[in-house]
Amino acid sequence: MEPKMKRVSRRPQAMIGVIGGSGLYQMEILKDVQEVAVATPFGSPSGKLILGVLEGIPVAFLARHGAGHRLLPSEINYRANIYALKKMGVGRILSVSAVGSMKEGIAPGHVVIPDQFYDMTRGREGSFFGRGLVAHVSMADPVCSETASVVAEAGESVGATVHRGGAYLCMEGPQFSTRAESRVHREWGMSVIGMTNATEAKLAREAEVCYVTIALATDYDCWHVSENAVTVEAVLDVLQKSVSMSKAIIQAAIQRLPPIRRCACQTALRNAMVTPPASIPQKIQRDLSLLIGKYLPGK
Repeated sequence: MEPKMKRVSRRPQAMIGVIGGSGLYQMEILKDVQEVAVATPFGSPSGKLILGVLEGIPVAFLARHGAGHRLLPSEINYRANIYALKKMGVGRILSVSAVGSMKEGIAPGHVVIPDQFYDMTRGREGSFFGRGLVAHVSMADPVCSETASVVAEAGESVGATVHRGGAYLCMEGPQFSTRAESRVHREWGMSVIGMTNATEAKLAREAEVCYVTIALATDYDCWHVSENAVTVEAVLDVLQKSVSMSKAIIQAAIQRLPPIRRCACQTALRNAMVTPPASIPQKIQRDLSLLIGKYLPGK
C-alpha cells in the first residue's frame, strides 16, 4: 500500500538538506523529528524525508540508498530526491559520500570537500529538462564555493583532516575499479572516486540549490601497491568511524552557515532556458513550476 502523501505548505519546512550515503542512514542529532513522504513529478524519492531541527535550523535528511541500503547507485531516483528536497524548501544540500582516495596524501579517514566533478556515468536521468523544454545550466564550478568554505572550516573545527578542493570522479559502478582504471584515473589528476555525487550536483544546480560533498575517504581504491585492494569489509570498517565525524561536521557547519544565500547558485536558471515560455508544453510547466515558475511570464 502506497504511503499517504503529505500536503506541502508554501512555507519552507527545511532550509538545509542532508543526503546520507553508505553508513549514514539516520541523524540522531535531529530534534522534533517527523517522517514525510513527498510526491514528485519524477516518482518517489529513495525514501521518506526525515524533517527535524538542528541548532535551531530546520533540516531535511534523506538516505540516498533507501532504508536498509537497497538501491544501487544507478537505481537511485536522483531527480525525485533533489526535487523532494527543493519542495521542502531546501536551499543548501550537504551530501555525505564514501569515496576511494586517488592520492597518497588523502588517507583513509580523511575528509575531502571537492570543488570539481568528472562524470563517467552512463544512461542516468541527470536532468530535469527535456520533453519540450531545453535548458543548459553552467557547471563550470559545480560546487557552491561559499557553502564549501563553511563546511571545510567546520570540519577543521571538529578535528577532521580536511582537504579543500579536488576532483571527484563519478563512475557507474556498482563494481569497484579495475587496477588499470584506477591507475588511469590517478594519471588524470582525480582526487577521489565515488558513484553518486556528480549526478546530484547537476540536478542541484538545475534546481538552484547550493551543493557540497563531504567525501569520506575509506580506502585507496586499488592503485596503492602497499595496500590491499578495496573490499566492502575494509570500507565499512573505516566508514563507521568516519560517519560519526561527518555528523559532527554537519552540526558545526549548520551553526556557521549564514541564513541568507548570496551566491549565484540561486539564479542558475536565469539565462539557462532556451525554449521560449510560449513553446513550453503545459504539462512541463506544471511539473517544473517549482523550478522554473519564477521565470515564466506573470509569475
